[in-house]
Amino acid sequence: MSGIGIILELQARCGLRIGELLKIKASDVSDRTITLREPKSGKETERAYMPENVSRKLSEYIKEKVINGEDRIFPICYSTARSFIKRLGTQLNVRVAPHDLRRYSATYASRNGVPLEVVSKVILRHQDLKTTQVYLGKISDSEAIRWMDVLHGK
Repeated sequence: MSGIGIILELQARCGLRIGELLKIKASDVSDRTITLREPKSGKETERAYMPENVSRKLSEYIKEKVINGEDRIFPICYSTARSFIKRLGTQLNVRVAPHDLRRYSATYASRNGVPLEVVSKVILRHQDLKTTQVYLGKISDSEAIRWMDVLHGK
């Protein structure tokens, strides 16, 4: 898999910010977790979690590219990553930016029944649930009706 493919997966499936993702070193990856150094939250470190298939792809990419422990996995700058993602979106006739993939990660989890607290604290690593609620956007009428049926039957 290409580096940009892994970047897309880490954002869309793990909720990583592009800036955090571009700082990841090979030594930060351990099995299905990534230690994020100097995250946006201001903490010294945070942990991000990966689905098994993403973890496997990332490990294979690190081995294939022979990336050493203290080397960044994706040694590109923010503007380069952003232009890669925008260009891919253009090819697919979709308007997309890196942060849209993080938002997708939260929305996908929420719409598949993951509790808001898990979406907020684990996937997005927000301090405040209100910040997460901004990501999830508006619920359509059909979505509201579907959930009423799930909760209370038809």
